[in-house]
Amino acid sequence: MRVLLAGGGTAGHTSPLLATADALRRLDPDVEVTCLGTPRGLENRVVPEAGYPLELIAPVPMPRRPNADLLRVPGRLRGAVRETLAILDRLQPDVVVGYGGYVSMPAYLAARRRRIPVVVHEQNAVPGLANKAGARVARRVAVSFPDTPLRNAEYVGLPIRRMISQLDRPALRAEARAFFGLDPDRPTLVVTGGSQGARRLNQAVAGAARALGDAGVQVLHVVGPKGEAAPEPTGVPYVVVPFVDRMDLALAAADLMVCRGGASSVVEAAASAVPSIFVPLPIGNGEQRRNAEPVVEAGGALLVDDADLTADWVAATVPALATDAGRLARMGAAAAGLVPRDADDRLAAIVAQEARR
Repeated sequence: MRVLLAGGGTAGHTSPLLATADALRRLDPDVEVTCLGTPRGLENRVVPEAGYPLELIAPVPMPRRPNADLLRVPGRLRGAVRETLAILDRLQPDVVVGYGGYVSMPAYLAARRRRIPVVVHEQNAVPGLANKAGARVARRVAVSFPDTPLRNAEYVGLPIRRMISQLDRPALRAEARAFFGLDPDRPTLVVTGGSQGARRLNQAVAGAARALGDAGVQVLHVVGPKGEAAPEPTGVPYVVVPFVDRMDLALAAADLMVCRGGASSVVEAAASAVPSIFVPLPIGNGEQRRNAEPVVEAGGALLVDDADLTADWVAATVPALATDAGRLARMGAAAAGLVPRDADDRLAAIVAQEARR
């Protein structure tokens, strides 16, 4: 079985892609998995590190507003489709799986031209343009959230890595905190804006460092590759890192997390029973708010608008929550049962069925 997995850019696409790749290997040790991305995405690092070959095509971004770039899209798309056709002709995959984003639209069009079966996976509750188009040509359409408005959608959940879906947080807590240089016993806040970071989160939480430290709350703050944070020294650990490869350890270290509402952040936190404060990105189609709402409604998380997340809000809200063990336990229990932990295996089974038709 030969499979081409198309997705890249951020962890929102690469994480479920790699989780599916690992599940395919468990299902069929002889499977040949190749990933398709663009030269400027996170996939250029994480895919080779995971041991999978990576093919690259030119990105075809879709401008959010009408401008001169919009006129260049058809030509760029034709070029990317030609590049993808050459890859398909060389690799001869039995099925193409797309996860949305810049790389998926050329993959869907090229696969249709070569009459190769297509499987679509949409990670967000509100689908993007590429997957709306892909759903029209796909044999199967898998979604992460039950009410995602996509044609012929099947609810399978979001594929997440086994290190997270099978995470035993209490058993790993001491090791995780030691790994990041944290105190083993203090209440711990983990802050992450995703693989690209989030300036609003960085500024608001760092600005509340004194209030957090006074409450005895230590912080692991993942600022992103270009982000920064300058917390006031308080004598309580406040660890700033640009990126975390071991998200399982970050989740195990956490008593509470502040993060965006990307699908991976929402599902990984819920699957790990980590109480969260979701701060949806204020641009896009509103998908991050929709992703977070089921967990919030169940009592597993709080939701705050991006504009309302200030240092004063963090200082007034987070220390009391992070030190309330009973409330955190109730929130974690409410979140834990909301998401499938075996979506990687479910999606791999769908892909294998289509490859063998």
